[in-house]
Amino acid sequence: MKFMRLGSKPDCFTTRGNHTTVKSDLVSDIIMDVDGHKFHLHLFPLLAKCGALHKIISEALEAGEDDVEINDFPGGAECFEICAKFCYGVAVTINAHNVSAVRCGAEFLKMTESVEQSNLIHKLEVFLNTSIYRGWKDSIICIQNCKDHQPWAEDLKIISRCIESISSKVMVDPAKVDWSFSYTRDSSAVDHVSISQHKSPAIWNGASSSPWQSPVPKDWWVEDLCDLDIDVFCRVMVAVKAKGVARELVGEALRVYALRWLPGISDDQALFDNTRMISTYFTDDVEEASKHKQVLETIVGLLPTEKGSCSCSFLLKLLKASTILNASTGLRMELARRIGSQLEEATLRDLLIPSLSYANGSMYDIDVVMRIVEYCLLESQNPTSSPESGKAYEIRRTRSAENFDLIERRDYTASAHNSMFKVAKLIDGYLAEISRDPSLSLEKFMRAAEFVPDCARPFHDGLYRAIDMYLKEHPELTKREKKRICTLMDCRKLSIDASMHAIQNERLPLRTVVQVLMHEQVRTAAASGRLLVGDITSNIRALLAEESSDDQSLFDMRTDMIPSAPSAGGQGWGALHHEFSTLKCDLAVLETRIAEAEKDRTSLTTDTSSKSLKSGKSILSRPKRFFQKLFSKKVSNSASSIESARQSPMPTLGSCALVPQRRRGRRHSMS
Repeated sequence: MKFMRLGSKPDCFTTRGNHTTVKSDLVSDIIMDVDGHKFHLHLFPLLAKCGALHKIISEALEAGEDDVEINDFPGGAECFEICAKFCYGVAVTINAHNVSAVRCGAEFLKMTESVEQSNLIHKLEVFLNTSIYRGWKDSIICIQNCKDHQPWAEDLKIISRCIESISSKVMVDPAKVDWSFSYTRDSSAVDHVSISQHKSPAIWNGASSSPWQSPVPKDWWVEDLCDLDIDVFCRVMVAVKAKGVARELVGEALRVYALRWLPGISDDQALFDNTRMISTYFTDDVEEASKHKQVLETIVGLLPTEKGSCSCSFLLKLLKASTILNASTGLRMELARRIGSQLEEATLRDLLIPSLSYANGSMYDIDVVMRIVEYCLLESQNPTSSPESGKAYEIRRTRSAENFDLIERRDYTASAHNSMFKVAKLIDGYLAEISRDPSLSLEKFMRAAEFVPDCARPFHDGLYRAIDMYLKEHPELTKREKKRICTLMDCRKLSIDASMHAIQNERLPLRTVVQVLMHEQVRTAAASGRLLVGDITSNIRALLAEESSDDQSLFDMRTDMIPSAPSAGGQGWGALHHEFSTLKCDLAVLETRIAEAEKDRTSLTTDTSSKSLKSGKSILSRPKRFFQKLFSKKVSNSASSIESARQSPMPTLGSCALVPQRRRGRRHSMS
């Protein structure tokens, strides 16, 4: 830290309580009362250097007052004592901590060059310009100490010059940074280190003889700025952004500042575990809550507008802080909009935003999460975010340019789809987590699940897990309510493991279990090639429709069908015996129709030459023989499978685990 020493005489000022006297052979002839502190001084040294005291003392004497009162002196009594010592020639030390206050006090006393050459104002200005404004930490310390006399510091442009000095140094190439700075975070990331320097153990405290040989992070300036008050920090960041610093560095600075000054936003603090207690604390301490709310609003206002400037996790932490501090609705919606634009980067832990009131009957703020998902869907559907956005007019382009645009559109579409898949997976995990809340209503759970479009869920395993968890935590649901919640799930999109779990899940309604059984049978048969999926659709619908007419018959059906999982030999289920009989009849009718069509096609070729006729007959005979062979084989297979199904005993429920193995064994069943 730079400093300046003024004067050479030994200190002759003595302070006892709120009285300060000067050891001298001459008796003091004036008492200066500065903000309640009395200084017993002499007129001659003061009037020789302080132009303002002529008027102040003369007005006090005319009023017949014994003491000369000075109220609201910049820097208070301590600063006035330094100015008085300078008048007496006593040695004083000026540094970054007191230079702004002494400069404002000297301005109050009019210690200018017109009163005496090389007066205090001139010396302080030289020190500011040659030392303070040229130093990194000196400028930060100086601007920090301007808080008590801010109006004077503003008029003298001390604050503005410090801000200009700080913002200019932020723009310096990290390879040219040769001054000390504070950095306690992990600097191992390559994107945080200047590329032009070698990666070696960093020495940034100024102790090394060659600190420039150590890698300097690109965000080296962040932690030092976090020592500033929020008002000054805001002005510095505005100046930094105006100079064109990278938006990622601005986001990092805001993140570090929030971690230091906002309660509960750091991962190291487990304050969100008791959110309502924190909210009660801030309700009792209105001043503290107002201060933190100002910090939050300022940080949100300084966030860069570009997507990806701040991590989604940090934005969600700000949203949690806004919930605790009861911030305005507009601020929360702005954060929700920003989070929605990059929701695919979020984690489940960050998405669990606590609710401060029990008015909604839920532990978590589900409404704001639904709003985030809504913004995410709007962002994915916004045409302005596509590669073709921003084109106000059409121009002639070459074919290669059009192909390049097509590739860009395809890449953008694939990226958007991947993002939606991640969001759907995240929301499914979120649903499974909030379903543990016993006060969560069925309507809110279903509304949250329906926010994700069906195209974003290629598999419904996560949704099935959430539904199963909700049914487990809410055993009081009626049969009708269980049916409603199960309509969210598409049984065709369940994996084999999820299907096997659902078949044995006693919490699911019987209708859902039958649907899972039917779709698993169709999938197994389609993979083996022994069953046409389209022929079973109508029968499945008829089978499922029986529930609405007779619940007892469905119960009997479930009793018969659950243990009848397909065995390793490929035997069918007892409930589907009539399906194979119908298939056999359909195959015979189809074979007859194909034969009739072939006869019609043969009659159309009678007018051609003999060579063409022979060729045509040979060509037409090939598909006939192929189809006859194929259908005869399928009919025989169907008949044999039906007969074997009638004679074989029903397997137990445990044989359902053999379904994956049987699917692998049927790969070559058509050969």
